Amino acid sequence: MGTQEAIGNIIRLVGGRDNINNVWHCMTRLRFDLIDDDKVDQNEIKKLPGVLGAQLQSDQFQIVIGPKVNSWYEQLLAMLGNAPEQAAGQGKARKSLVSLFMDTVSGVFGPIVPAIAGAGMIKGLLAGLIALKVVSAKSDTVMVIDLIASGVFYFLPFFLAVSAAKIFKTNEYLAAAIAACLMYPSLIEAAKALAAHQDGAVSAFWLLNALPVSVFNYSASVIPVIFSILALSYIHRWVDSIMPDVLKTVFTPTLTLFLGALAALVVIGPIGIYLGKALAWFIEGLFGVSASFAGLIVGAIRPVAILTGMHHAMTPIALQNFSERGYDMLMPMMFMANMAIAGATFAIWRLSKNRQDKTITLSAAISALLGITEPALFGVLTRYKKAFIAATVASSLASAFIAFFGVRLYGYILSSIFSLPAYIGPYFMFAVSGVIIALALSFVLTTLLVGKEAQE
Repeated sequence: MGTQEAIGNIIRLVGGRDNINNVWHCMTRLRFDLIDDDKVDQNEIKKLPGVLGAQLQSDQFQIVIGPKVNSWYEQLLAMLGNAPEQAAGQGKARKSLVSLFMDTVSGVFGPIVPAIAGAGMIKGLLAGLIALKVVSAKSDTVMVIDLIASGVFYFLPFFLAVSAAKIFKTNEYLAAAIAACLMYPSLIEAAKALAAHQDGAVSAFWLLNALPVSVFNYSASVIPVIFSILALSYIHRWVDSIMPDVLKTVFTPTLTLFLGALAALVVIGPIGIYLGKALAWFIEGLFGVSASFAGLIVGAIRPVAILTGMHHAMTPIALQNFSERGYDMLMPMMFMANMAIAGATFAIWRLSKNRQDKTITLSAAISALLGITEPALFGVLTRYKKAFIAATVASSLASAFIAFFGVRLYGYILSSIFSLPAYIGPYFMFAVSGVIIALALSFVLTTLLVGKEAQE
């Protein structure tokens, strides 16, 4: 069975095109928002070649494909004709706030993860080369490489705006225009002057001496732009509904942009900034109680979060930490979780006797080592629940260990074994020790807990 035939079967087994309200993808999964979840035949979908797993989580049906998910997604859209739109009057029951949040975060961040992961890897390698004094921090070479890597993060609002527009089903170019308002140099320069306490710095611009536009630096921000595009989607639909047909071409985008930009600059942007600070404050409070306790909790949650597709919920917090504090302690814990999953999968590979199983398991283990854990989780560890428990325990203990010593990152980077150069500095030995603990402990625990079960 070829890929196209498998995708055709997926459409049929999820209830047909009329049952698909929306579909998007992250780095490894096709994610469906379906009208009637009862029409899905999960068992048959799991049997399709190329499918690593399938599950219904938080009102979202997920099919794990692996690294080829983008190719599958493009072929899926081609078969559907266009991005599916909800049939009138056929929407499913109102979702919970948790479900809406998870759908939104995974939908917005999923498509742009390759960009931020690639840029993050470049930043990590560059940091390692500078720490090792292979290149001078003030050289033109470093400047060029840094602009290649840092551009994604500085202009992150544009990426988020376009991605969010697809999720909220509004015009992508109007969304980018809203991001451009938040990123306009006069606003960012005023925010930098305010932060530096320069003479003449202002905390707000006043529109018609009535509406305050608070001065904030929205570069690399996450929450403000997502909520601004959500508001834009409602504003656009409302304006379009009241505008006479003869005026729609010109005045619908004009009024939509004006109202959307005002809402973003006056209300939503500032609220989003404070919400982001509140999230960072909450995480800081958790670490304030006990860094090791925070590591235990985050490390234990991470493998389950990946398994359920909820791991993207941590990404905005990490990015907010980078933006507000210049560093983050969550991503090193994500790194430990990936290494623990890899260690448990390597143990299953060593215990397996069937040649085909060994090949599949080794591929999954190497993928986990490189930062892509879904093949290991869905293809291997869900079959050996004791191995999953071993990976969770190792992730938790390794995360507690690195948190105790304050291991942190100063820029977003994919949680891969190749991320280690990014830790070169005062925390490098603790990061390396954490990786060894995660790999070795999960490997040993899996070997002890699974034993003959894997051999059979």
